[in-house]
Amino acid sequence: MAYDPARHHRQSIRLRGFDYSSAGAYFITLCTQNRACLFGDIADGVIVLNSAGQMVNDWWLALNQKFPGIQTDESVVMPNHFHGIIVINPPPVGADPRVCPDPDIEDATDGELPHSRDWGEHIGSPLLRVMQWFKTMTTNYYIRGVKENGWPPFEKRVWQRNYYDHIIRNEADLTRIQAYIRNNPALWQVDQLHPQNPSKW
Repeated sequence: MAYDPARHHRQSIRLRGFDYSSAGAYFITLCTQNRACLFGDIADGVIVLNSAGQMVNDWWLALNQKFPGIQTDESVVMPNHFHGIIVINPPPVGADPRVCPDPDIEDATDGELPHSRDWGEHIGSPLLRVMQWFKTMTTNYYIRGVKENGWPPFEKRVWQRNYYDHIIRNEADLTRIQAYIRNNPALWQVDQLHPQNPSKW
């Protein structure tokens, strides 16, 4: 099925029984609660991130240290949503898949940059766990920004509960989605997630 952003933004299309810890690439979309524009503005087709948007981008890059079995690919922080590609690598031969203890989430909000920590993680982290960590850390830091830096408050939560994911099946699919992510700011006015456009997301 061809990728249709007007439809596929709406909900997850996770495959029943699919192993989301298996090697492969995944296209991820998260949207803010009520499509609130918290992360910046679009000027002449270019995203201009505010401090909150830069924070989201920093935690996205920190996934590479928190979960050594993954790599982040193309991504974009939009005013009210986020697109990114996560590549889960196959575990090394003979690797121990047992889960190592996580550092406390509260301890992770001590003001240090995310990539300055030695997180430790298991091999082949399931996609759901990766995304839960990303949403938790960005939410914790956004709450701190509201309290300390006057960032706009949010209603109930920063992110919507659900997120959209798409299994990238081949190189052509990957190339098309990478281009879609890069071009997303230029298409902001017609984006289904623009707050002035109708959307069921």
